[in-house]
Amino acid sequence: MTHTIVGWHVELEFQEDDQRTRAAALVRLPDGSEVRAHGYASRHRSDENQPRVGEEIAAARALNELAMQLLTKAHDEIDGASGRTSHPLTQ
Repeated sequence: MTHTIVGWHVELEFQEDDQRTRAAALVRLPDGSEVRAHGYASRHRSDENQPRVGEEIAAARALNELAMQLLTKAHDEIDGASGRTSHPLTQ
């Protein structure tokens, strides 16, 4: 039995102002394709300014969207190869 180690790197970038944080997530796949997603967080005007918290929320939302796109991509590839419909939202 052989084992292969493969790694993917996810890049996250943030844009922030006093009220909003935007996260952009990118993963480059071994086949050369890229999957991109965005997430947002907003601070209520009465909340303390905590940029790291906004980054965490925006990043989590971007990564969640990235995960859903990867699931859809994988199931589309399964469907194309097998000629049948797979079920991307079941675990």
